[in-house]
Amino acid sequence: MVLPLAVLGVFLAFGQQDASTVALGKKLFFDGRLSEDGSVSCATCHIPEEGFADHHAISPGVFGRKGNRHTPSLIARAAGALHFWDGRSPSLEQQVLEPIRNPNEMSMTVAGVVRRLREDPAMKHFTETTLAAALAAYVRTIRSEDAPADLFLKQGGGPLSPLALEGFRLFRDRARCYICHSGGQFTDESFHNTGIAWRNGTLLDEGRAIVTGKPYHRGAFKTPALREIARTAPYMHDGSIATLEAVVEFYDKGGNRNPWLDPNLQPLHLTPADKQALIAFLRALSGTVRDGL
Repeated sequence: MVLPLAVLGVFLAFGQQDASTVALGKKLFFDGRLSEDGSVSCATCHIPEEGFADHHAISPGVFGRKGNRHTPSLIARAAGALHFWDGRSPSLEQQVLEPIRNPNEMSMTVAGVVRRLREDPAMKHFTETTLAAALAAYVRTIRSEDAPADLFLKQGGGPLSPLALEGFRLFRDRARCYICHSGGQFTDESFHNTGIAWRNGTLLDEGRAIVTGKPYHRGAFKTPALREIARTAPYMHDGSIATLEAVVEFYDKGGNRNPWLDPNLQPLHLTPADKQALIAFLRALSGTVRDGL
C-alpha cells in the first residue's frame, strides 16, 4: 500500500520508522544526483560536522547560485510542525523536496530526480513518494544528545560549570530567552520579528508574512532550536551575525526597532559578566550529534 505523503508524515512522526527507509534516506541525503549539475547534495549545505548547517551566511547552490537565506540546522526537526524560516512547509515530506526544486539550490524537478535514480537497476521502482518518505525519515533521526545541559537537567546537578549554571538562571529569568526558546529543543516553533531584517528603514525580507499575508507576521522568522548552537554560526535567517557574543549583544539591546518588532523584545541591560555566563550556557547545549536509528 502506498500512503499519501500527508498520512505518511503523521505515521513516521510517531516513531514508526523503518530502518531500511532511514538508510535509503541517508544515502540520498549525500547523493549529488539530486542536483542538476551533480555538485550539490543535501549534505553540501547541511554538514553533519557543523550541526547539519554550514558556515556560509548564504550557501552556494548549483553553478554557484545563491538564495537569500541562511541554511538552518536540521537537528530536532522531527519535533517541528512547520519548516523553513518562514514555515511554508507543514511536513518534512514537503520540506525535503523544496531544495530540489529551488533553482538556486539543486535546480531539478522531482520527476527528473526520480528518472535519474531509476537508471540504477536497484532503484527501478523508485517513486516521488519514496524520495520524500526516505529523506524525511532520515532527517527525523538527526538529533543532539548528552549535552552538559541535558545531563544537568536529567541528574538534577552535575556537569554544568558555575558560569554556565548562572547563564541557565539568566536564560530562564532576566535575559528572557525562555520566552521563545522553550521546551526540550529550546524553541517555541513559532515566528518572531526581532528586527534582523530591518535595515535603514526598509524591511528586506517579509518572512512569515510571505506565507500568511498577515501584517503582524512581517519580518517574522522561525525560532531556531538552540541545540548545538555553538557549532552552527553564523546566525539569524540571513547569516548576518557571526558569533554567539554578537547574538547576545543584539538581544541585549532589545533587537532592532521596527514597526513589527515582537513586544517581548526589550533592552536587557546585561552586565559583561551576565553575557559571559549566558554564552557559557549556550555552549553547554552542545553534545553528540547523531543520525540514523
